[in-house]
Amino acid sequence: MNIRHFFVALILAASMPAAAEFTTYAEAYELALSDFRVPATPSSGVIFKKCGDCDMQTIRVTPSTDYRINGKSYPLKEFRKRVFDIRDRANTAVTVLHHLESDIVLSVSVGH
Repeated sequence: MNIRHFFVALILAASMPAAAEFTTYAEAYELALSDFRVPATPSSGVIFKKCGDCDMQTIRVTPSTDYRINGKSYPLKEFRKRVFDIRDRANTAVTVLHHLESDIVLSVSVGH
């Protein structure tokens, strides 16, 4: 029985350094469309609130930022048009994927 405890402790100890090597490269924010502003140009930025009491923040987009509605990819101009046509903004979810090191938005996904 003591040998089992020894091996379990050994395995746990060996796994600790591996757990410390994980790095977060991107963060996803899920918010309501009513708390989100679509970028005006391919090199501008998205403006959004992470929470109801949070301040608005801006994160830069690039021409390679991916824009999706219900899983289908659109160029920014068409994405803007389709998002502006959505009426139930408070109940429509938006996910913004933010690359932390470069401080740019990788993708914006809208689901309704």
